Amino acid sequence: MSEIMIENLCKTFGSKDGRVDALKEVSLTIGDGDIYGIIGMSGAGKSTLVRCMNFLERPTGGRVLIGGRPLGSLSERELRRQRERIGMIFQHFNLLMQKTVLENVCFPLYIQGKRKKEARKRAAELLELVGLEERRKAYPSQLSGGQKQRVAIARALASDPEILLCDEATSALDPQTTSSILELLKDINKRFGITIVVITHQMAVVREICTHVAVMKGGQVEEEGKVEDIFAHPRSAAARELIRSDRGGDMQERYGRPEEEIRSGRRIRVVFSENSAFEPVIANMILAFREPVNILRADTKNIGGVAKGEMILEFAPGSINIEAMKTYMSHRGLEAEEVKEDVEQ
Repeated sequence: MSEIMIENLCKTFGSKDGRVDALKEVSLTIGDGDIYGIIGMSGAGKSTLVRCMNFLERPTGGRVLIGGRPLGSLSERELRRQRERIGMIFQHFNLLMQKTVLENVCFPLYIQGKRKKEARKRAAELLELVGLEERRKAYPSQLSGGQKQRVAIARALASDPEILLCDEATSALDPQTTSSILELLKDINKRFGITIVVITHQMAVVREICTHVAVMKGGQVEEEGKVEDIFAHPRSAAARELIRSDRGGDMQERYGRPEEEIRSGRRIRVVFSENSAFEPVIANMILAFREPVNILRADTKNIGGVAKGEMILEFAPGSINIEAMKTYMSHRGLEAEEVKEDVEQ
């Protein structure tokens, strides 16, 4: 079992400016075999959290349990063995520049005491898995960024981990390369059942690969749950800001002025799925009620292979049909909720 349970986790650092609380009472459960995203802007505490998951950073308080076993109760020897079950992938690859691709993948196997022939055989299998068997004799300096990350993934898999921690693993890559790396991680998860934790500041990464997500800000978890639920109904200001900033990837359409410019009329946030995204619900509603509706913003994205999106609508000031129009949309598969000034600005 590779379920990760984090209970009331705290991490405090001392500095010349005083005490810094990097993590504040963080509690999460990451299911066995899940692809779980932890998202937040710089300074949110997400990288500190992921380093506490394998005790590279020892928490100041709280517990981390893997498979029901608290890491804080392990001896140093037991902790080293536990870390062998947890692979890590970093933003800047951390490859040995003076070693070939094959030798980079062999490195953790040598540390485990594997014989050279056995280690090389296993490394060759992993390079085939990540699509780099033909570059086994190349050096990292001869590889593209995406190829370097594939080597890093192969190296992380060398010890047959049950958990894979990805700390901003695609931040240094272009969008097309990022997409190919995420597809590789999804394939690894499906093929081997490895629990994958993705640390990122990009909502596009979360909606592409993750099933669940925790949104962090200021060392705390603002909200967590299924990606599709948080996208449809973000409860925290941090989640709403990340969704609003997600403008790349597979956006199909966007038009209208930003909602920050709105000065009159009630606003409704409409969430639609693949079952309703291509029906002219809004146009038909305008015809049915004979009342203008201003589309301030609209976009469509792919979340876990399902087309999902949102619209921000503004109704005419003084309209008496708003509730009836919300009901009209609801009956046609659209979810509508009020947008409040103090929340969205």
